[in-house]
Amino acid sequence: MIEALSYDFVQNALFAGVLISIAAGIIGSLVVVNRITFLAGGIAHSSYGGIGLAIFLGLPILLGATVFAVLSAIFIAFITQNNKNRIDSIIGMMWALGMAIGIVFVDLTPGYNVDLMSYLFGSIIAVSNEDILYMASLDIIIISLVVFFYKEILAVSYDSEFAKLRGISVKFFYTLILILAALCVVAAIRVVGLILVIALLTIPTYLAEVFASRLSSMMIISSLFAVFFTISGLIISYFFDISSGASIIIVGVATLLAVKVVKR
Repeated sequence: MIEALSYDFVQNALFAGVLISIAAGIIGSLVVVNRITFLAGGIAHSSYGGIGLAIFLGLPILLGATVFAVLSAIFIAFITQNNKNRIDSIIGMMWALGMAIGIVFVDLTPGYNVDLMSYLFGSIIAVSNEDILYMASLDIIIISLVVFFYKEILAVSYDSEFAKLRGISVKFFYTLILILAALCVVAAIRVVGLILVIALLTIPTYLAEVFASRLSSMMIISSLFAVFFTISGLIISYFFDISSGASIIIVGVATLLAVKVVKR
């Protein structure tokens, strides 16, 4: 593995793993605490429509996925705050619609895009310098917003009614959390893929809940677990020549089960 570190693609993979782990740890904590895992899943799968559209139009795939994911997050935030009776049905519809749109545009694109599978199941060793720049920018944005609005986000996450009484705009911060989740999902797609991205957001947080008593400490511990999962998964995928995204998630699940067993 030491020899492999001399390769640029391995260095990029390690950088990407650390960067996306920081974002996943912070956003994953907000997703779990706010109980919006299903909503984040809807956003993740909706973003596939943006991937297909970007391939069809010849645009940067991350750009298409980002725009589609953010628009989906805003729409989902609006729907879930104003029509809570049919949330599951609406999210399920968007989940399927996004995938369907992506598939249609890919089918309409002449030829076959061999890189498409990496967006479904992840390919951390294919991360480019542009992807790393995107992830680094995302980390800066997320950390800055969470630090600056920590009290408001904390209040909205744990007691929205109390937050309203304190004059906090619950709708704004709820929408902000979903938008940040959308951006994190798009960045994580390159690491673990569209299919497994929700696992990367939730597994480290479930583990962090065992050790953390505050939201801030949960974010830090969750990020550390995510770093451990991504680096361990990358090492395993290198030695056994298997999918890096799947390896990362398997390491995460195995660690979660081990911690739960030891705790009992």
